[in-house]
Amino acid sequence: MSKNHIEECVRASLESYFKDLRGTEPGGMYNMMIRVMERPLLEVVMKQADDNQSRAAEWLGLNRNTLRKKLVEHKLLK
Repeated sequence: MSKNHIEECVRASLESYFKDLRGTEPGGMYNMMIRVMERPLLEVVMKQADDNQSRAAEWLGLNRNTLRKKLVEHKLLK
């Protein structure tokens, strides 16, 4: 799956979200998107990295401590 395909999926999901709102104005969309995308991102990357936080942090371009903080926030630490 390419970066473009991921962007297309996100775009389609957002368009569907706006359609479901039926004209109601959304609020706090940025934080909502970060919340709904960050957890699955962390889950998949940690699985692919065999739960190696250093490797996962490197792949994500994050400091290992930042990754650990996010794993705690999402209750993903084993």
